[in-house]
Amino acid sequence: MQQIRAIFFRGLLTFLPIAITIYILYTGVLIVENLLGGVIRTIIPETYIPGLGFLITVIVVFIFGLMLNNLLIGELLQRLERRLQSIPLIKAVYSPLRDLMNLFSKKGQQDMKAVVLVELGPEGLQALGLVTRESFKDLQEMKDQTQGKVAVYIPWSYGLGGLTFLVPKQRLHPVDIPVDRALSLALTAWVKSHDDSLPNDLEKKP
Repeated sequence: MQQIRAIFFRGLLTFLPIAITIYILYTGVLIVENLLGGVIRTIIPETYIPGLGFLITVIVVFIFGLMLNNLLIGELLQRLERRLQSIPLIKAVYSPLRDLMNLFSKKGQQDMKAVVLVELGPEGLQALGLVTRESFKDLQEMKDQTQGKVAVYIPWSYGLGGLTFLVPKQRLHPVDIPVDRALSLALTAWVKSHDDSLPNDLEKKP
């Protein structure tokens, strides 16, 4: 009986990540499909083929990306963006979404200055974080609060989100690992396979 239970849980632990990954990808495809799929079905209901909305959405996004390479169109979009950010209600929604999208871009990951271990208290507790900002020259009204500090983002495990702290520089210990590796460690609560060794920086105490 114990052997049967062990086999079942081994299969479950292998099957669940695969099933969840497929489900997330499938849900993502459905979301993209519905972006333009409803409009296309209204225009050509008789000749609509499932998946056409997804295909056209991908093509539209690709063409939009090509257009951004044009200096004139890029300048027009920047002006439009500045106009949008001048409207308080739209700015409150658009700016955070834009910043979130930039986080997933290559430039966004480059903006993460460094991976660090943050001292959380006198008991030796530490958290893995990402330095997101070192200069606060544009926040003169917070000069006293930001003096000698940097902004550190600490992601939560098993969830989208995290907290950003202003941390004194002397409470940070640099870690020489890529940003994506640090995010992977933090988001999975440091769960790793036996053959996936930790970086030397994390195997020894700072």
